[in-house]
Amino acid sequence: MNIRRRPQYGNYGLELLMIVVAVVFLFPVYALVTLSLKDPQQISESPLSLPSPPTLGNFGDAWSSASLGPALVNSTIITVVSLLLLILVGSTAAYYLARAARGLGYGLYILFLLGIVLPFQLGMIPLYKLVDDVGWLGTYQGMVIFYTGIQLPFTVFLYTGFIRALPPDYAQAALIDGCNHRQAFTRIVFPLLRPITGTVIILNAVFIWNDFFTPLLYLGGSGKETVPVGVFAFVGQYVSDNGLVFAGLVLAALPVLVVFLFLQRYVIKGFAGGLKG
Repeated sequence: MNIRRRPQYGNYGLELLMIVVAVVFLFPVYALVTLSLKDPQQISESPLSLPSPPTLGNFGDAWSSASLGPALVNSTIITVVSLLLLILVGSTAAYYLARAARGLGYGLYILFLLGIVLPFQLGMIPLYKLVDDVGWLGTYQGMVIFYTGIQLPFTVFLYTGFIRALPPDYAQAALIDGCNHRQAFTRIVFPLLRPITGTVIILNAVFIWNDFFTPLLYLGGSGKETVPVGVFAFVGQYVSDNGLVFAGLVLAALPVLVVFLFLQRYVIKGFAGGLKG
């Protein structure tokens, strides 16, 4: 006996809505890439049509004109070192907070949550004076310490929720076998944090890499400007050459986009694990 199923019009409508949303989000990316592959004549005649023929000369000119090489090195150093500190300090602190739900552990967890709620712009002037007093203006360590401190509450929040969702039996078994708490965390617990670590890397890397105001304030004129600051100066200089400008923007966004594509599967896993806790 064949049973005819009624068409699920609600599902079709939802799929259509998702397609429309995807088109809306992808259109700026399409425009960015398309304009970067066109010469000035093609842009003036048909800015949003496909390039015919595409030209890669804009990327070479943008790389040399915007001095993106040194800027990429500066951004990479600051981002990678900041991420390493955030993972090391954030995961260790979260392990204690997740297993000590009362007393000092709970109070510290609330303190970290306040660090998420309060905007860091409130302390920009005191932080600037502090960095200036210790001689870290225009240095990598000043930016690394700044980003580590600013992003640590959010990192601890993500790690804590995920660790609470993990059964404590793994660490307890390691302690029974003779491991101390540090060994139990590094050998047993931390390898289980791979999904949330991927989430931490992506979210923090996007924020640090794309931040414009802080490097402009702390690194301006030092020769260690990051990619957003370098692109800002480049756009102001070549504002009339749209192909060159958009090519520079594509080069600036490419590294963090590659990282996101490699680690995107960990984002949902990390958030799902944290929500369960």
